[in-house]
Amino acid sequence: EKGGPRRFRMVAYTGVDVSRFWGRLVIDLASIECPEQLPILLEHNDACRVGVADSHEVTDEGLILEGFLLDNDDAAALARDADAGWPFKASVGVRFKTTEEVAEGAEIELNGRTFRGPLTVARGARLFETSFIAANPADLATTAEVLNGQETSMDPKLLAELCKANPALAAHLEQLAKSGGEAAKAYEDYRKLLDDASSFDAVLIGTPDHWHAPLCKAFMKAGKHVYCEKPLTHSVAEARELGELARTSNVVTQMGNQGSASDSLRRLTEIIKAGVLGQIREIYQWGISVTASEGSAEGEDPVPPGFNWDLWVGPSGMRPFKKEVYHPFRWRNWFDFGNGGLADFCCHAINLPMRALDLGYPEKIVVNIEDGKQISEKAAVEFHFPARGDLVPLTLYWQGSGTPRAEVLQPLTEIYKDKAPTGLLILGAKGCVYTSHWNTGGLIRLEGEPRLQDVLRHEGTKDIPQTLPRVTNHGQEWLDACRGQGKTFSDFDIGGKLTEIGLAGVVGIRAGKSLDWDGEKMEAKNAPEAGRFIHTEYRTKWLT
Repeated sequence: EKGGPRRFRMVAYTGVDVSRFWGRLVIDLASIECPEQLPILLEHNDACRVGVADSHEVTDEGLILEGFLLDNDDAAALARDADAGWPFKASVGVRFKTTEEVAEGAEIELNGRTFRGPLTVARGARLFETSFIAANPADLATTAEVLNGQETSMDPKLLAELCKANPALAAHLEQLAKSGGEAAKAYEDYRKLLDDASSFDAVLIGTPDHWHAPLCKAFMKAGKHVYCEKPLTHSVAEARELGELARTSNVVTQMGNQGSASDSLRRLTEIIKAGVLGQIREIYQWGISVTASEGSAEGEDPVPPGFNWDLWVGPSGMRPFKKEVYHPFRWRNWFDFGNGGLADFCCHAINLPMRALDLGYPEKIVVNIEDGKQISEKAAVEFHFPARGDLVPLTLYWQGSGTPRAEVLQPLTEIYKDKAPTGLLILGAKGCVYTSHWNTGGLIRLEGEPRLQDVLRHEGTKDIPQTLPRVTNHGQEWLDACRGQGKTFSDFDIGGKLTEIGLAGVVGIRAGKSLDWDGEKMEAKNAPEAGRFIHTEYRTKWLT
């Protein structure tokens, strides 16, 4: 209402099976529970509460949440991003009362659909929070939008044409249409778009990972500014190539690790570089599983009408279409298209330490994964970085689905008790820093202080000078740079180096062994057979 708080609407869960790295999960909508007032966070960060859901309903769309935004800086930034046309999806935090395992080949009727096992059914799920999550067109299975009262003006015939290959795009395009403007022109084949190169200046790439590098190269060589979602590439060698191309091309680039725009990440970078945490030897990241599957699924289903499966597979090896296995958004669980959770989140989670601690290349990667399972409680993957100038060697423990030991979590349990959140923890000799997977909402505690505090309100570091610019929106920073106003903070030079770190860990996972890593040469010195996971062999049918 006029003068009142902004409202939002979320399709928080659609009722379909959700792929996780340990299997498939379906939540029973009929038994789902939701409190009368549900906290709404930004990126599952307890320090960034942006709204309250005050109503919920189960419809044919799924679980619908509606509510209002709070009057704070994070909510205001969220509203600005939404008004600028940047998409969000919803992500729910739930706890289950019971689970039921459906055996392979068995069928179950649930949520108005028929599901075939193997999968897990969760019943009596209770929501304890829901989050706005920065999204891209490839992963909008759920939606979350800040309402502004405007009606869509997009031609419904055009909308239908654009969404033939991916019906989940409908919600994204409807959201963009609310901001008005000229109707979009639809292209199925990016090479046709390149034929019209004089008609546009910049592109945003939100495809599955295996298409990132080929598309980026094609558009950069055509002189176009490029924004590409994370991870920047599908292989280590592609990341190196794009970084080098960015340094020699007169185009503006930005990788989509949106936490780069947060004041918390930039302030923490300034603080850590100032040395107030002392020497840092250990970093812990936990709550993100790591692995994916080799090969392809068994069986074959008819390709849906209007869906160009051959083009979707593109530069990867061709395989039969299998319904609800690869598309939409299950591709990340297959190494031919994605690289699992480590590749997905390395560009978010390692962003802060790479910048603040000049990480460079790891010299050793210790892999504790066997047959896709984590076999060590210590970490799924350990990245061992050498000394850098005056900085001592350090180890980054990617815990995967594990949790750091109790003494490591002690700064967090003082605040969160037995519900310590997941995220990134940097331990220094004179203090520590905690932040989310996205490096937003940072907390800091220095030696002698009783507990973690918001880094943006921390008295003990207020005299450390600001050296980095502040921005309101990661995408807007790119658009401004395209117009010659400032620079991007996460260009492909930075994004390529960040992606290389995570993908080097993926090489170890796929090779099934720890690696003596030569980052400069992109080689595993003790495992020459791992070379096939470092470089990409393309199917050339759809390339320029």
